[in-house]
Amino acid sequence: MKQILKSVLVLLLFPAASFAQDLKGTDAIPFDPNVKKGILKNGLTYYIRKNAKPENKVDLRLVINAGSILENDDQQGLAHFMEHMCFNGTKRFPKNQLVDYLQSIGVKFGQHLNAYTSFDETVYFLPIPSDNPEKLEKGFQIIEDWAFNANLTPEEIDKERGVVLEEYRLGLGADKRMEDKYIPKMMYNSQYANRLPIGKKEILENFKYDKVISFYKDWYRPNLMSVIVVGDIDVAAMEKKIKDHFEGYQNPKNEKPRKTFEVPNHKETFVAIESDKEAAQTQVQLLYKDYGVRKVKKTINDLKETVVEGLFATMLNNRLNELTNSPTPPFTFGYTYHGGTFARDKEAFQSFAMIDEKKQLEALTVLVSENERVKKFGFTAGEFERAKSEILSRSENQFKDKDKSNSENFVWECQSNFLEQSPMPGIEWEYANIQKMLSDIKLEQVNGFIKDFIKDDNRVVVITSPEKEGLKKVTEKEVLAAITVNTNDLKPYEDKAIASSLLRNPLKAGTVVKKETNDKIGATTLTLSNGAKVTYKKTDFKNDEILLEAVSFGGTNLYSNEEMKKTQFANNGLAEAGFSGLNQNDIDKFMAGKIANVTPYISNTTEGLRGSTTPKDLEYAFQMINAYFTDLNFDAAAFDGYKQKQSNFTENMISQPNFYFQQEFYTYLNKENPRWNGIVPTAEKWAATDYQLAYNKYKERFANAGDFEFFFVGNVDDAVMEDFAKKYIASLPSNGTKESTKDLGYRFLKGDIKKVVNKGKDPKSNVTIMIYGDATYNADEAYLLKATGDILNIKLTEVIREKESGVYTIGSRGSMSKVPYGSFNFTISFPCGPENTEKLITASLGELDKIIANGPTQIDLDKFKQAELLEYKKQMKENRYWMSNFTRSYTNASKPEEILEMEAKINSVTLKQVQDVAKKYLAKEKTIGVLMPE
Repeated sequence: MKQILKSVLVLLLFPAASFAQDLKGTDAIPFDPNVKKGILKNGLTYYIRKNAKPENKVDLRLVINAGSILENDDQQGLAHFMEHMCFNGTKRFPKNQLVDYLQSIGVKFGQHLNAYTSFDETVYFLPIPSDNPEKLEKGFQIIEDWAFNANLTPEEIDKERGVVLEEYRLGLGADKRMEDKYIPKMMYNSQYANRLPIGKKEILENFKYDKVISFYKDWYRPNLMSVIVVGDIDVAAMEKKIKDHFEGYQNPKNEKPRKTFEVPNHKETFVAIESDKEAAQTQVQLLYKDYGVRKVKKTINDLKETVVEGLFATMLNNRLNELTNSPTPPFTFGYTYHGGTFARDKEAFQSFAMIDEKKQLEALTVLVSENERVKKFGFTAGEFERAKSEILSRSENQFKDKDKSNSENFVWECQSNFLEQSPMPGIEWEYANIQKMLSDIKLEQVNGFIKDFIKDDNRVVVITSPEKEGLKKVTEKEVLAAITVNTNDLKPYEDKAIASSLLRNPLKAGTVVKKETNDKIGATTLTLSNGAKVTYKKTDFKNDEILLEAVSFGGTNLYSNEEMKKTQFANNGLAEAGFSGLNQNDIDKFMAGKIANVTPYISNTTEGLRGSTTPKDLEYAFQMINAYFTDLNFDAAAFDGYKQKQSNFTENMISQPNFYFQQEFYTYLNKENPRWNGIVPTAEKWAATDYQLAYNKYKERFANAGDFEFFFVGNVDDAVMEDFAKKYIASLPSNGTKESTKDLGYRFLKGDIKKVVNKGKDPKSNVTIMIYGDATYNADEAYLLKATGDILNIKLTEVIREKESGVYTIGSRGSMSKVPYGSFNFTISFPCGPENTEKLITASLGELDKIIANGPTQIDLDKFKQAELLEYKKQMKENRYWMSNFTRSYTNASKPEEILEMEAKINSVTLKQVQDVAKKYLAKEKTIGVLMPE
């Protein structure tokens, strides 16, 4: 599934294919001149690129062109196991010294330092500071050790078995049980059907040490490796480091051939219909597998084909999106594309949908019908022009921010080039040529794209759904009938006229009555004639990005208990009706080629809007703001469609053990709260939902723009902001009043509480430990509680995961809130084996008790500070961090310029302060929730 989604994103978002005016179609695609690529004598490939975002940081990546597909029968799961072992100790960093050192320089395990293993590759991520030569050298020592010097001692291997088995346990459940049944059909007669990266439990428990050692020696070798270095660095110095650290290694004398594994073609149509009592959703997938292997894109013509694919997918998925926006949507969402499968070299024409469990066959027929409709009638000229404008606008957006892109984006590009030979000509080349290339592509070429894909063989249908009483399981015969569409019954797609404007009512502009500047943070605040405030900060972090948010106190806390329950699940669906008399499809068509989105919300304590746009399209965002305040449509049919889609998504969530646990646990804690209405809506709760009431309350919440503050962060222009603020925000209605939130007095149960919930057939448990209560909000103590959570997290990972081998993942966090009442909350959570719950609860609380009794160690406090300082310096150059600062300052009635004091605040944290706040808040009653299998 992840591979499928990744392929969709690559296809739809990567505007890479273009014609250079002086290039022929058979010419080779050029290589990005900003990237230094080389191959050492031993075959190791390296990529180096200088990129200063974020500053003083470098992303190192070690890529091994070997994964689970290369395992022997008695090694299943050991490619992934080897990934774990690299973090457990190397020649230069024995035992836990590697993670310990990286944490000491601010690199967080799991969040920054990470890795993954798939069928065909194993990849290690190491982002580190680049402002210190010693840290850079250590970074290269680490990736060199990962590549060639892992410590594979019996003691360390046996210790890691528990962690890997916990990860295996984490993956158990309905999806895994169904996947095990349908993958043999999807990847028919292929090695991919038998080499899932997580492996087999019995092998992980019992493999002999030499099995993982031989995998490491066979496949971790220079000619299967790539080292990627992107960041704020000197290219020549990095090239020397790569040579110094990797040039001396040799490939094995009798090296095993790195085979590629085909997915054989088949004449049959395979149908997999799988169900499970714990399945949360119903999904359908239809694959028409290509006969040959994936084509490597080498020439200009190859890239032109990729853009044809992108145009095709954009247009077809726009049609599917229109269907999901209809009053009777055939699916919650659906998409079709041509791209990768689980196998690197096998692609397929694929359609996918999440659907109503009772409409599996109907939804499948809709997907097939839309494919056949395109094959028979093609697309319209209007659809074609909109798709081209969408690709052009995405390309322009990327080009304008070519020097503001995060290093990680370039790392992924280099990785794809190494593993899949994906082209990387560079955004400058792409953008310079894409307009001519798009003008050369004719609609007939795109219409013909599908002709070779729809066929009666090499085809697979996969349906997964819940298994429950009253739900009839479809048969293979019915599925085969559903994908056999009579094309004579199909009619051409009708492309309706596009709206001329997002607004339909005349505006009476207001004025700016006060303009103030905050020179400390470079922000300007306009007070408008209707009382609304607009605060904006111009940044140069992104050339083509503006974030926006509007916020006002109030929210559902001002509703009665009955009103809240009748509207809670309706609020997020109100925008489905559209605005200004335009439905969602009208808006989508009008906005083709424009980048602006705005979404209204009503939370527990506030109401507002969130969105993003570009400087070029900023006015459309302002128009959306105005429309959501003044002209939200009322459309019962659109809301019914929203309800159906949400029901498809949520109806069976409660069958999943973890969701059931959360529902039961929080229902128990809220037993004295008459407003508690559950986590997900049931059929009964949907029946009790009142759309008209929700709409009326929305109008009430957005009737007074003078009670809102509007924030904009990004590449804004002072004159433009003032002009749009007067026209679109100062013209909004207001009544001169200000609202505040209300503390309704409802709280979680108090006392030492333990709630055990039994659900699920797998041997899986989940533990949540909470400490909470009322507190007078204090910003300093709030930060110290966060620090306590982060410091404890370091210790829990070290003790519970690494020493005890009891969990795969564990986390703790602390926080304080000011609205609607002062409170604190501290949580420890982890999944584990049922037999270990009590032991690990005791061990986790024991680590917390050590902080309460003695304070943290200086080493752990220093690790916390280093990570915070690195993150702070990075975030200070991000629009989203500044936006969060503005909204948080609004909520807490604090000064936004306090953001400038964070470095000093981080450095000033002491051992005693952490201990004091832990003593004050965390030596209290504990609430423990435990999920146990049935």
